[in-house]
Amino acid sequence: MWTLLALCCNRLKQKQKQKQKQNHPQRSEEVMENQTIENANAADDNKIVNQDMVNSSSSLGTNIIVNHDFCGGLHSWHPNCCEGYVVSADSGHPQANSGGNYAVVTNRKECWQGLEQDITGRVSPGSTYLVSASVGVSGPLVGCVDVLATLKMECQGSETKYSLVGRSSVSNGKWEKLEGKFSLSTMPDKVVFYLEGPSPGIDLLIQSVVISCSNPKGRRHGNASDGDEDIVLNPKFEDGLTNWTGRGCKVVLHNSMGDGKIVPQSGKVFAAATERTQSWNGIQQDITGRVQRKLAYEATAVVRIFGNNVTSSDVRATLWVQSPNGREQYIGISNVQATDKDWAQLKGKFLLNGSPSKVVVYLEGPPAGTDILVNSFVVKHAQKVPPSSPPDIENPAFGVNIIENSNLSNGTNGWFPLGNCTLSVGTGSPHILPPMARDSLGAHEPLSGRFILVTKRTQTWMGPAQMIGDKLKLFLTYQVSAWVRIGAGATGPQNVNVALGVDNQWVNGGQAEVGDNRWHEIGGSFRIEKQPSKVMVYIQGPASGVDLMVAGLQIFPVDRQARFRYLKRQTEKIRKRDVVLKFSGLDWSSAYGSFVKIKQSQNSFPFGTCISRTNIDNEDFVDFFVKNFNWSVFGNELKWYWTEPQKGNFNYKDADEMVDLCKSHNIDMRGHCIYWEVVDTVQQWIRSLSQNDLATAVQSRVTDLLTRYKGKFRHYDVNNEMLHGSFYQDKLGKDIRANMFKMANQLDPSALLFVNDYHVEDGCDTRSAPEKYIEQILDFQLQGAPVGGIGIQGHIDSPVGPIVCSALDKLGILGLPIWFTELDVSSSNECVRADDLEVMLREAFANPSVEGIVLWGFWELFMSRENSHLVNAEGDINEAGKRYLELKQEWLSHAHGHIDEQGQFTFRGFHGTYSIEIATISKKVLKTFVVDKGDDSPFEVSIAL
Repeated sequence: MWTLLALCCNRLKQKQKQKQKQNHPQRSEEVMENQTIENANAADDNKIVNQDMVNSSSSLGTNIIVNHDFCGGLHSWHPNCCEGYVVSADSGHPQANSGGNYAVVTNRKECWQGLEQDITGRVSPGSTYLVSASVGVSGPLVGCVDVLATLKMECQGSETKYSLVGRSSVSNGKWEKLEGKFSLSTMPDKVVFYLEGPSPGIDLLIQSVVISCSNPKGRRHGNASDGDEDIVLNPKFEDGLTNWTGRGCKVVLHNSMGDGKIVPQSGKVFAAATERTQSWNGIQQDITGRVQRKLAYEATAVVRIFGNNVTSSDVRATLWVQSPNGREQYIGISNVQATDKDWAQLKGKFLLNGSPSKVVVYLEGPPAGTDILVNSFVVKHAQKVPPSSPPDIENPAFGVNIIENSNLSNGTNGWFPLGNCTLSVGTGSPHILPPMARDSLGAHEPLSGRFILVTKRTQTWMGPAQMIGDKLKLFLTYQVSAWVRIGAGATGPQNVNVALGVDNQWVNGGQAEVGDNRWHEIGGSFRIEKQPSKVMVYIQGPASGVDLMVAGLQIFPVDRQARFRYLKRQTEKIRKRDVVLKFSGLDWSSAYGSFVKIKQSQNSFPFGTCISRTNIDNEDFVDFFVKNFNWSVFGNELKWYWTEPQKGNFNYKDADEMVDLCKSHNIDMRGHCIYWEVVDTVQQWIRSLSQNDLATAVQSRVTDLLTRYKGKFRHYDVNNEMLHGSFYQDKLGKDIRANMFKMANQLDPSALLFVNDYHVEDGCDTRSAPEKYIEQILDFQLQGAPVGGIGIQGHIDSPVGPIVCSALDKLGILGLPIWFTELDVSSSNECVRADDLEVMLREAFANPSVEGIVLWGFWELFMSRENSHLVNAEGDINEAGKRYLELKQEWLSHAHGHIDEQGQFTFRGFHGTYSIEIATISKKVLKTFVVDKGDDSPFEVSIAL
């Protein structure tokens, strides 16, 4: 009976077509394609089901299902017009004795409703895939019911097709194995695998799903998930130039060049892209059909250059992608500085978000007339990097200064002059620690009042130095602190820098601009992540002939956990509010003592991220984005060089589509940016305009943009990075910057207008020190510019809380909202990266002047900096991503208790949206309410029962 009912459900789907049209494309039995499907039911004992699946998959190809055993919750899985959740072995669920997590698909109104996963980027035509799933059911069921595995295939311009992969007869309380297989004759635009079948009201249980390619070793070119297969044909030119062509130039084969001085690094031959007349000319190969969307690939090439008297040049690997609608995209894979002396290896990764109609990989870069030589070019599926382990740091000695003789009690012992300068000891420097160090170290003994006096300086880099390599520990974050001063003879303010020479590489430990006869604080930070052979710290910067004074240099490891405890207390004060719920509608005897359960669903504090147009073609990216962020900013698509790359050639299509996505998910948007002051970011056609034509173009730009999107962007960065560039000011005069704000405000008065700049918060750039930013903003306000907010980009390394907090507190005196607008942190160890991210998020969230945080992306290969992502390229959430989600959960409030004798319930909670469940004697009531930011007074909510 139950088997017949499950089969009949398929025939009923067509009748539901109009009702469910927007949620689930229906199909009839006639559209089902079963000719390539084999059903293989199994009646194995449930105790060995999972072991069989593991054994079978290990002897075949890689499992293409992401999160196959639900250890990551429902990540990458999507309930189809129903609800789902994951339970564990100790949950008490009827089948929780299975020994692991499993998914429960519930609230099913139709038999076709179940759990699905998009596998488009992980399958390819001509391959056979074996399916094995451990499934069960739960609910009011007598006998057995069929669980079906189904494949949904969508092709643009044609009807969606469905293929039955396999089925298994399942009874209540027992796990069964569902098996089947499928192959694709052609590649659809979208392929979705899902499990369905039980009648409405019956919960579908899924313990694990494995889909493996049955012939991974037999195919030379196919599904890239097989790992070792080379996507590029003839990668070492063993078949001559077969499959290779020139991109705007000629390609030839050599066994040697340069009178025999250039020979292959490996093999017998190499290729040369010659007669190049443009920098983009090079050697290329069409790899269409051999790369799949949502898979990460690694490209490796061995290259060098030859000719035209060029000895060194950048060689780049680039991907040209064309989508079915004709949209073109260029993806930079990697670059290397190649020479004419030896072969160099170029290595990088890429990922396709959408389904391309054509993909070409090529090499480019050197100036015209210079040949690109290629010994090999390999593209393979990138192997997943194992998760990082937390660094094992023995005795970190937090707060202990590693500088020898810092107080100069032994003269200059331990110090040496860098260069031909002279060191001596003077007295009269401050006896107290600089403020930022004091915030980290707390109570501390007074400084000695002695300082190093550096005289006879003939170069800017000359100053006091000390070797510290044997005292540093890898992956520890060190704070730098010192008092500095300069002597007479300077012609203006001087930049003083605490620097580190790490194996001859310069590392910035902090900078300060010193321009008067006072002591100035330097505060900075650094971290070493690779074992160096030597590390030297030195203080440098003033012009030659200017004396330098340094007192109380401190370099010490930072105790981040101690700082976090302080920040949690601060957060409780500024981000929470006392809430009084007042209940009405019942008499006192019915309401008194009723149980109240309160759960916060969303914190109202803005957490946003950068997205790009190509990202929104990846449904896994979109899923993480809409679930975990409530604000967004576009990486490039709103910038002038993107919307008008050539004069009169406009491109708003990308931004329009991104606006539509954000609006459909109620995600607010920042407009980045109307103008960009740094000359290197300005299009060539704009740079070449006369002053009058440039003024006209500037007016047209703001008018076009803000008229088109009036009321849609809550913020605009008006003129990006004005502390680091001056193109428009140099061309149009000082007033142009204030006028840009005025024009924008007239066109869209609803938008908050921001300044936006970098290195404001980290102490490592005197151009954008908080004092400079404050001076700039005050100057704009004096000119009548309606500056509405302060943007701190937040591209930061090894952040230290008190340094960040100091900058925020200084800027806070202006009374304007502060936003971190482009926050990212970077570390090769994802656990350290998570710690860095936590530092920044906690500092921002605990500071009353900060009103929003926007990350500069979260998905690997779509970040501006390496080792800064939260989610790996193929969708795995790394430790940094987990930390972000944990903090988001920490900043949600929950409470429970009973209504008191006044008919009230009080609690303290974060600002945001709440749901409340009240269980009275006669009924259960569900309500929602919002706690506004407001002042320090209790927030009262009236709730009618």
